[in-house]
Amino acid sequence: MEAKNYSEEIFENLKHINEYGQEFWYARELQPALEYSQWRRFADAIERAKIACEKSGHKVADHFAGAGKMVNVGSGAKRIVDDFALSRYACYLIVMNGDPRKEIIALGQTYFAVKTRQQELIEDYERLSEEQKRIAIRNEMKRHNSALAEAAHGAGVSKPLDYAIFQNYGYMGLYNGLKAKDIKERKGLSNNQDILDYMGSTELAANLFRATQTEEKLRREHIQGKTEANKTHYEVGKKVRQTIAELGGTMPEDLPTPDKSVRQLEKEHEQKVLTKDNEN
Repeated sequence: MEAKNYSEEIFENLKHINEYGQEFWYARELQPALEYSQWRRFADAIERAKIACEKSGHKVADHFAGAGKMVNVGSGAKRIVDDFALSRYACYLIVMNGDPRKEIIALGQTYFAVKTRQQELIEDYERLSEEQKRIAIRNEMKRHNSALAEAAHGAGVSKPLDYAIFQNYGYMGLYNGLKAKDIKERKGLSNNQDILDYMGSTELAANLFRATQTEEKLRREHIQGKTEANKTHYEVGKKVRQTIAELGGTMPEDLPTPDKSVRQLEKEHEQKVLTKDNEN
C-alpha cells in the first residue's frame, strides 16, 4: 500500500472563521479527513467527545453547535443532513477518542492538542516578559508533573528508581537520546540543580507538552507495565521533537540556558512585591 503524506494543512484548510473571529470546523468536512467512511461511526465518536466535554466541566453547546448541511441526493434533489460546527476543543476531544493507530488520527491529536494548549495559556501570554513566561510555564509544569506521576503509578511505575528511569525515557525521546544527567552536563548544571528551573520558556513549553500528552496517553490507552510506560514516554517525547523539527524550531538541547533559575526569579518577584507593599 502506498504511504500517504499527511500534513497539518489538512486541518488548517478545513478551518472556518465565524463573524466573531472564532475558529470552527464542520463535522461533515472533518469526517472524511479523519478517514471515517461512515457518518454513523463518526457520530459515535462525536457523542463520546460530548460526554468527555461535559465531564470536564464545559458546556457541550458551546463546543458542539448543531448545524444542518444541504447535500445532493441524486436527480437534482437535495436534503438537509445533521452536522456540527465544532470548536477547536471539540475537535481535540474527537481525535482523542479516535484510533491512534491511524496516522491521520495521530496527526490530528498532535495538531489539536498543540492548538488547544496554546489557547489554554494566559490570554496575554505574548505580552509577558521572558521571565514571566518562564515562571508561568514552570508552575504549569509542576502541576502536570504531579498528574504524570499519578498516571505513571497507575501504569505500574511505582518505585522512585522506576519513576526516574521513566522520566529519562521522556527526556531521551525529546532530547535525541540524552538522559537527565547528560542534559545537565550539556547545560553546565550541577547534580542538585533542577533542569526545569534552568530552561527558557520555549524549552519549558516543549517539556510541558511532553508531560501532558504522555499523561493523557497513559490514561486513555490504559497502558500497563513499566516497559510499556517507558516506551510511551519515549515515543511522545520523540513526537514532540519531530514536531519542533517540522516547524523549523531549535532543538531543546541547543537552546540557551538562562543565567537565573525560576526559583531565583520567583524570589526576586516576591521581594519586589514586599518592597512595594512596605513603601505603600
